[in-house]
Amino acid sequence: MKILMVLTSHDQLGDTGRKTGFWLEELAAPYYAFKDAGAEITLASPKGGNPPLDPKSNEPDFQTEQTHRFEADAAATAQLAATVRLDSVSPADFDAVFYPGGHGPLWDLAEDQHSIALIEGFLAANKHVALVCHAPGVLRHVKTPEGKPLVEGRNVTGFTNSEEEAVGLTQVVPFLVEDELIAKGGLYSKGADWSSYVVSDGLLITGQNPTSSAETAQQLIKQLAQ
Repeated sequence: MKILMVLTSHDQLGDTGRKTGFWLEELAAPYYAFKDAGAEITLASPKGGNPPLDPKSNEPDFQTEQTHRFEADAAATAQLAATVRLDSVSPADFDAVFYPGGHGPLWDLAEDQHSIALIEGFLAANKHVALVCHAPGVLRHVKTPEGKPLVEGRNVTGFTNSEEEAVGLTQVVPFLVEDELIAKGGLYSKGADWSSYVVSDGLLITGQNPTSSAETAQQLIKQLAQ
């Protein structure tokens, strides 16, 4: 089992002067779900190299058993420091792709032509695409072979408007994930704020928030095993 994980290279939180990036739990929990299932993992990002970590995700309140495990894992941290460039990877080399969130992807991956083509390529090859939290927002420009929005008529979830409001970034982000998925015709549903909620629709698997990242990964593993 070979899994590609795609991280953001964007580190600016709008024009607030604050830093953003990927959310640590959304990398660490799936990373070990895949690792413990025997998968070979490749980490990629638009710019390659060391992707920016959202500093907030490393605060004590947001640390988990898996984030501690990741930070103590020399092989994992070395792999993170040397992500491959997104334009160098091909769906042909992997069984599935997983996108961790954090606010960063809303700026770069959502508009990145390589990411858009990659997701379309995975689906065209009948391979799974899983995304969690803000990462479902990167589907905004992804199209079906017929040229329709990928999410149109499909069951999806992602970071809710109320969760965005709770973190005070409604006016900072370039778009709201919930609104964007609905605007593109997605059949959007959600669970309680900050609870684990995962939706599967064929090859597409989406999770609502950081808490959902482990379950999203497990759902992907389960479907790959079928």
